[in-house]
Order: sequence, then C-alpha cells, then structure tokens
Amino acid sequence: MSSTRNETLLLPVIMGPTASGKSALTLELAERFSGEIISADSMQVYRGLNVGTAKPSEEERRRVPHHLIDLIDFTEKYDVYRFSADAERLAGEIRGRGRLPIVAGGTGLYLRAFLYGLDTLPASEPLRRELDALYDNDTRFPALQSLMEREDPADLAKFGAHRRKLIRAREVFLLSGSPMSRLQERWKKSPPRPDARSFVLVWDNAALRERIAARCAKMLASGWIEEAEHFLKQGLYDSPTAWQVLGYREIASYLAGKLKRGELQEEITTATWQFARRQNTWFRTQHPEAERMPMPDSDIVRKIEVKIVEKNA
Repeated sequence: MSSTRNETLLLPVIMGPTASGKSALTLELAERFSGEIISADSMQVYRGLNVGTAKPSEEERRRVPHHLIDLIDFTEKYDVYRFSADAERLAGEIRGRGRLPIVAGGTGLYLRAFLYGLDTLPASEPLRRELDALYDNDTRFPALQSLMEREDPADLAKFGAHRRKLIRAREVFLLSGSPMSRLQERWKKSPPRPDARSFVLVWDNAALRERIAARCAKMLASGWIEEAEHFLKQGLYDSPTAWQVLGYREIASYLAGKLKRGELQEEITTATWQFARRQNTWFRTQHPEAERMPMPDSDIVRKIEVKIVEKNA
C-alpha cells in the first residue's frame, strides 16, 4: 500500500485478552498496510523474558518492525507515563516514514492512555521513595490504609490490600490535591483520540480457555521453565514489576518442589484464564469506543480495513 494512502488511514489499535490472536492479526495488518507495530504489553519491555511474555519471534520481527519490546532489564522500572510518551513519539515517527502505526496489546492501562491521554501528573521520584520508605512493609502498611480511609476512601475500597497501587494513589493525592478516583472520573469523560480506531478481539469463553491451555503447554515445551530458572537466579524475585509476569511464580513453586509437572501447567492455565477474564472486563468497561470483533474470523483484516479507511469518507 502506498505511503500516501497510509497517511490518510486511521491508526488501528488492536486489543484483546491473552491468547486471543493479537500477534498474528497485527502481523497480517502490518504486512497488508506497510505498518509497524507498537507493543502495548507492559511485560514485553523486559529483555530476556522471551518465552514467558510470548514475544514475537526473531523471524516475525524481521518481517515487520516491532517497537517497545526488549527496552529495559527486569531490574528497571517502566510505567504508563513512559509508555504514553514513547508510543506517541513512535506513532509520529512511523507516520513520518509514510508507514502505518499499529498499536496492539493487552495492557489495559497502556491502551487507555494511548487512546484517551493521561492526566498531566508525572510520578515524583523523591515523593515515591519517601512513601515507599514509609509504607512498603508489612508493619507500616496498615497505617497507610487507615490514612486512606479518612482522606480517600474510594481508592482504598478500589485497591484494598494492593500495596503498590495504594502507594501510587497516595502519591497522586499528595501531588494533585485530588483523589485518584476523582481524576479517573474526569479521565473517563474525555473522548478518544480522533486519529485512531480501536478493536477488541472477542472469543467464546470455552474457546479462549482452550487457546490459553494450548499456549501454556507450548510455552512450557519451548523452554519456559529453563528461562524462568535462569532469571530467578538473577534476582527476578526482587523486581516489583517483572515478578508480576504470569507463570513465573508458579514455575518458582515447581522448582522448589511444591508443584508437580502436571500441576504446574494447570496452575498457570488457571491463573492465565483468570487474568484474561479481568482483561475482558477492562476492555468492556474502559473501552466503550472499541468495536467488538467476534473471533475466529477469517475475514477480519478486510473488516478492519473498511473501518480504518472511513477517515476518507
């Protein structure tokens, strides 16, 4: 497709739960429209966690340029603010090359930030360090919960015992003077960006669970246990964000002799299925603008093409 035509196309944003077929679809779209893929996956930014985060293969990355993959070591931090800035910059650069940016992933907050923007409230590293020192331990965390109950009960009810999120909510409150919940309500009322069109891949529950089970089996057969063992020895336990990657906790339990091999696969499949359900809830509630695309659909590329050329209509 010509670069002139690409400049007039709406930017497709492909979202869906884990194992929904986003990678295969975005590859096909990118080859069809001379596109480049911007990953909206908060775990694929980490170098080395290749199997466990289901990164595109080297061959796929040779076929189509991929961005925001293998950016940092797992000891480093990457958040929605960095993603938002990086994705916006990349989208402009890709457009400038006469190619089509395609944003794809399953990290709901990243997708929401790209489509709706973020409140201009950056994280404050000094304040975050202070709050971490005060509350990031079992002894003092109840004091933060009591404080939030008085000053920000809505966020306490939302985040409960999730320490990192509650500390972030307190940080937002101190920086802005407003509870995070109130800022998010204002955020929800803003319209999505006009130069993009978003699509969410929707599977029947039974079919999606089958796909998740098959993918887990394939990943375990592709060296996931060995990969996890290597990075656990390198200190993956101590990374507050990379340690959240699905499956690594279960593999750690297996390596410690707490799970049998068959139990490991079932545990990972169940955890991934529960995560996929939460993703689907997010897409349904936070992305009313997204067109729901029932899967499987052999004609989905043509259907998306019709939607992204509507900018010319």
